Amino acid sequence: MIRRRRFEVPLLGRQPLSLGERTLVMGVLNVTPDSFSDGGCWQEPSRAVDRAIEMEESGAALLDIGGESTRPGAESLSVKAELARVIPVLERLAGCVQVPLSIDTYKAEVARVAINHGAMIVNDVSGLLYEPELANVVAEHQAALILMHNRGRSREMYSRARYLDVGEEVADELSDSIQLAVRQGVSASRIIIDPGLGFAKRTDQSYAALAAVDRLVGLGYPVVVGPSRKSFLAGNDSLGPNDREWGTAAAVTAAVLEGAHVVRVHRVREMVRVVEVADKLLAASEKLPRWEVGDTSWTQPI
Repeated sequence: MIRRRRFEVPLLGRQPLSLGERTLVMGVLNVTPDSFSDGGCWQEPSRAVDRAIEMEESGAALLDIGGESTRPGAESLSVKAELARVIPVLERLAGCVQVPLSIDTYKAEVARVAINHGAMIVNDVSGLLYEPELANVVAEHQAALILMHNRGRSREMYSRARYLDVGEEVADELSDSIQLAVRQGVSASRIIIDPGLGFAKRTDQSYAALAAVDRLVGLGYPVVVGPSRKSFLAGNDSLGPNDREWGTAAAVTAAVLEGAHVVRVHRVREMVRVVEVADKLLAASEKLPRWEVGDTSWTQPI
């Protein structure tokens, strides 16, 4: 367990997003027919809005709206089709929820329109690999940017899941994404990073990436981790997405203890309780004396 650094991420037109004092829960709202976990559940705008309000009331500090499934093997969606899914929801949510809204997209034009309809954060599952010009849109509109680690498109990502050291390579490749974003004008203070569990990572590699979250923390940026219901949590039982909540809870706890600032989940109410306990454990660990192998006495942390 590590000491979690605190950040203030600027959000245009509102108070900065404070990260580090406690773990924030980001609620996932997929307005898609084909997402791996809840595809079709919230595709109708009024149902999506009701779900978003429910998640906010349950303790979500952020809401992430996505219009295109990025599960392995998913087909890409046109800009027009993606906007048709997300904009009606963003338009309604902008006036009825208080928490910041994130748009889950890798497309520059979708991000541009979404920001103009209330999104303050762009969550790019490609880490600027798919459309590097997305960074220009984020910089122009002074939005915050989540850069997720990934390799390749949905249909090919598993063929590129080859690593010698998962933690080191994920950190190095995210560093490249950060440098690209900054070169294109994105303020470093607005960047958040994500290890991309399940993306271009097989089961053991996703666990290794989760165990190496502290390496990402060492890059000096806030970290969001999204383990919710992903297939690496199914184990040998071939559990379906809705049966992976216990595994999600364990992974969320591990992420918090490794130093994550935000966890991205489907079941907000339950995971808010999980992070409350994990945060208390993290806080207690920070007060313990430090001890190194070979030390002959306990020393209080400076």
